[in-house]
Amino acid sequence: MRIELELFGALRGVEPHDRLVLEVDGACVADLRRAVATHAAANWPGIAPGLLQRCAFATPTQVLRDAEPLPPDGRMAILPPVSGG
Repeated sequence: MRIELELFGALRGVEPHDRLVLEVDGACVADLRRAVATHAAANWPGIAPGLLQRCAFATPTQVLRDAEPLPPDGRMAILPPVSGG
């Protein structure tokens, strides 16, 4: 399945246009998380691998858990954790 991810936070700027397009083998968010981790290991040397485990994946309307299916339109965002004070 073709997924287009919009990148935010610490991931912004690691790809041209702040987007990543991946072909994902599988149909759930956990499969996408693995595909992003593989891509990151090969292409994003400044991103800590543990960061991706704490990121949330979302459609334009909701945050999805790892067991949930990928959206049919393939449009998603990856949201790194944030903190504030």
